[in-house]
Amino acid sequence: MIFERISAGGCQSYLVGCPETKRAALIDPKLDQIDHYTALAARHGLRIGYLVDTHTHADHFSATRQLALQLGVPVVMHRASPAPFVDMRIDDGEMLAVGGLRLQAIHTPGHTADSMCLRVGDRLFTGDTLLFGATGRTDLPSGDAGALYDSLFDRILRLDPDLKIFPAHDYQGGGSSTIGQELATNPRLQIRDRAAFIEMMGNLNLTLPTHITEALRVNMSGGKAVAQLLAEAAASVPFMSLAELRGRIGSAPDGLIILDVRERDAYEAGHIPGARLLPRGQLELRVNQELPDPTRRLLTCCELGHISTLAARSLREMGFLSAVALDGGMKAWREAGYPVKSGPEP
Repeated sequence: MIFERISAGGCQSYLVGCPETKRAALIDPKLDQIDHYTALAARHGLRIGYLVDTHTHADHFSATRQLALQLGVPVVMHRASPAPFVDMRIDDGEMLAVGGLRLQAIHTPGHTADSMCLRVGDRLFTGDTLLFGATGRTDLPSGDAGALYDSLFDRILRLDPDLKIFPAHDYQGGGSSTIGQELATNPRLQIRDRAAFIEMMGNLNLTLPTHITEALRVNMSGGKAVAQLLAEAAASVPFMSLAELRGRIGSAPDGLIILDVRERDAYEAGHIPGARLLPRGQLELRVNQELPDPTRRLLTCCELGHISTLAARSLREMGFLSAVALDGGMKAWREAGYPVKSGPEP
């Protein structure tokens, strides 16, 4: 078996490949590691055939949908997954054929209703069902402490104690364990009474994942994260530097229109001399009135440079092909000591 573990911020992804056929499956990929995965596969000469999420993640953005579009291969999840973009829904006991390897799904609800583990050879990919020295939490959407107890004590922990476990998280880094080791040393597994286990899980008082709302929205619907929207916008528009713009506003007019896309109060508190106010929220509705000439060169600016990048992309999509964004924002402009004008538009 060809095997690679990819660690990123406590999250664990796994590339599992058949050495004879060079077919592979990628388990629990993370959106910001896409280039890493494809490079690893190329290094081993592997062709990724399946993209598997062991459950609906709430603490990071899954890369399965993006990679599916990029590679033209199916996204695989348990049948209970709410995600509409899943291509192959598998159930308990079913297998994925990855060349000569067989990845068997074991439905293990508890952390989420769609949680599953994958067994191949002497390894068990446990998702968030069983972690090193812990278990998945059950206080997030579709979590169920009773179901987790049943999944652990009636299923996973009855498997071969020598099975090596590979969870979706390792916050210590470089950890390794087996079913037998976890049974003997995992504090949560020492509570064998079902009612006591449920009570314990209900009183962990864990902090919520930083991006839980956005991550669940993206992973359940196939929508895009804000960071992804910004990255796509930044890749589709050119930028102008602060110093370049400073030189231009001090010279003869060259036809450049500076659009400040912040709200009025921020604009009046201080803006680039000569900038027009056109708030991002009104851009599409006012663009025909405010910008009748689509050939004019436009530069968008905002406070930090993010909203202006989105605005420049929208302008280009509407036909203003000379629209650019300021590389930075008013915060950086002020910090550079460049001139600022306050008050309403002239």
